Amino acid sequence: MTKKIIRFRIFFLLFSFLISNIYFLQAQNDNRLKVKAFPVKGKVIIDGLLDDMDWKSAQSINRFKTIEPIENGVPSQITEFKVLAHSNYLLIGVTCLDSNPESIVHYSKLRDSNLKNEDHIRIVIDPFLDGQSGLIFSVNANGARYDALVSNRGESENVDWDAIWEAKTNIHDQGWTVEIKIPIQSISFDKSLDTWGFNIERRIQRNQETARWENISRNQWFIQTSRAGLLTNIPKFNYGIGLNIRPSLILDNTKLGNISSNLSFDPSIDISQRISSNITASLTVNTDFAETEVDTRRTNLTRFPLFFPEKRSFFLEGSDIFEFGFGVGYRDNGLMPFFSRKIGLYQGVETPILAGLKVNGRLGKTAFGALSITNRETTINGENLERTSMNVVRLRQNIFKESSIGFISTFGDPLGRNNSSTSGIDFIYQTTHFKRNKNFLVGISAMHTNRNDLSGDKSAYTIKLDYPNDIWDIAMSYTHIGDAFDPSLGFVERKGINYWRAGITYAPRPDWEWVRQMRNQFFTTYYTDLNGNWESYRIFTAPINWRLESGDRIEVNYVPQGENLQESFEIAKGVIIPTGKYHFNRYRLETELAAKRKISGQLTWWFGDFYDGNLDQLEATLNWNPSSILAFESVINHNIGRLPFGNFDQTLVGLRTRFNGSPDLQLNSFVQYDTDTKKLGLNARLQWIFDPQGDLFLVFNHNTMDLNNRWEMINQQVLLKLRYNFRM
Repeated sequence: MTKKIIRFRIFFLLFSFLISNIYFLQAQNDNRLKVKAFPVKGKVIIDGLLDDMDWKSAQSINRFKTIEPIENGVPSQITEFKVLAHSNYLLIGVTCLDSNPESIVHYSKLRDSNLKNEDHIRIVIDPFLDGQSGLIFSVNANGARYDALVSNRGESENVDWDAIWEAKTNIHDQGWTVEIKIPIQSISFDKSLDTWGFNIERRIQRNQETARWENISRNQWFIQTSRAGLLTNIPKFNYGIGLNIRPSLILDNTKLGNISSNLSFDPSIDISQRISSNITASLTVNTDFAETEVDTRRTNLTRFPLFFPEKRSFFLEGSDIFEFGFGVGYRDNGLMPFFSRKIGLYQGVETPILAGLKVNGRLGKTAFGALSITNRETTINGENLERTSMNVVRLRQNIFKESSIGFISTFGDPLGRNNSSTSGIDFIYQTTHFKRNKNFLVGISAMHTNRNDLSGDKSAYTIKLDYPNDIWDIAMSYTHIGDAFDPSLGFVERKGINYWRAGITYAPRPDWEWVRQMRNQFFTTYYTDLNGNWESYRIFTAPINWRLESGDRIEVNYVPQGENLQESFEIAKGVIIPTGKYHFNRYRLETELAAKRKISGQLTWWFGDFYDGNLDQLEATLNWNPSSILAFESVINHNIGRLPFGNFDQTLVGLRTRFNGSPDLQLNSFVQYDTDTKKLGLNARLQWIFDPQGDLFLVFNHNTMDLNNRWEMINQQVLLKLRYNFRM
């Protein structure tokens, strides 16, 4: 009996065991806190003052308990919230009392800033009451807005999702207040429900304090909607005819090298139609993503491709539905059956999209999505790309209380290669009630790909067991990726491997005045080829990873590694690592300054052996926030390699400047330079949100290259984009 058949039988038996015994593992808990949404009877002005008559009659909730620094403790300051509901929108008002308002940490005004390092409130809403999805809204004391989708079943957030909503704040001598308005047309929901999942959290940064209304457990994440409270008295919302028409007008002046500039005028349009309150169909024509921020450059000292996340709004809308599997993803096993950046981008260059259609939504406990994109014929770097269509279908059925089973299929190829398809099935068991209040997850998935040019093992499958909790976090996973598993619309870091990973984190909270939590970590990864011969291993240890009471952090790592190279590869220009077996030890020292200060950052030093030589990797990040209007972020990476096969020095520098006139007016510039490509790039973006439904972008891109100590322009672009969302 072959090893492959044995693995498949073990895989099938474990899947059957979990299905047959799942009901004995799943616990129930319906004793959730409730808050009532009071109807809006008069006019409510969104000004952050909470002084309208409707606010005075609404139910007031001030029962909060701390998660940090003490679990189930009494907050240092009082927080109070109320909820109002109109047939067209939801209103949330929060009063954050503070005995020392001068010490409120607030410097961001930029949309989608990382607010976790400032005083802020965070809200999660589950409008399907399925405990597996949700919407996140966050606001700091300056009125900076952040929104995201609950991702990976509450383990992470899809921060690139954006919705139309309003928030205003007011800082006064007793603290600060925030008023939030969420138009019902901005979200999908189950219209048959009169109760939604709901939770709210407040952060007081100077005290490193976090308090919640519901889900008072360090073992659970705030955005796990299965543990959220309940928002009752939801009205019959009216979303009109559900039609959104968003035309965009783009004026583009581009110059390539010494060629004269080319001025073009390109209109585009996005149309979405609510088929029902929980199903949306979207159409995009002549799609343009010019306002999307450029990728941050990175150095690559491996023989595998780098991963860059999706940033384009059309693909991000409803992207949580297209997520596949547990233990499947770039950070888990370097594998994704569907990766939307394969559409409309080739070798880092945008390829023109003729049109795209997407349908996504939920029916009861079933979530589904379908995507179809047609590219125009074009030429990229001298290579002709034919007009081609690409399609994705995703279906996920919620089962039991927090678990799901589903499938995904993709069809088409960006390069026009024939008979290209990929299919996969996934099962995820999840409970947040294991041993009453612990998390436990199991994920099983299997995939198969096909294309005329592929021959060999076209399958991939994975299993992961995870016990992610506050004090103990234990995980084990196994992944098989065939040598011919190459999904045209997916991402695969390395093929033809068996991959094992196991890790444990013990994170006690000692009774010391200056240490908040200690994270002692041990992770091991091991790769073999399909015949069982070892290819790579890595043992990551963190004997010291301490978060201090001040919010600062220190970490020390010891990381033995090994590589069995069957092919040589170029690690830097002119430096080639030959085939052979290599064993080396890496070390890291790292310190991080808490972001509650005006000056914060992180300093990292990797050093030690590296492929029979030595490598030092230095990374410094520095953030300076002199005021709420102006902020600077800088990063410097410097690699110094001394190997028997050659030496190399690499430097990458980036400087981001943010001018925040208001939460609706920002000017950002990002300058990057690296010594490998000798390219200097500038991306400057002015965004003016002149109306909750309309914005204007002014974008300037300029790239030059150092050629024999002479700077030559590669390209320059000035772009003006105006768009407005007409809602009906």
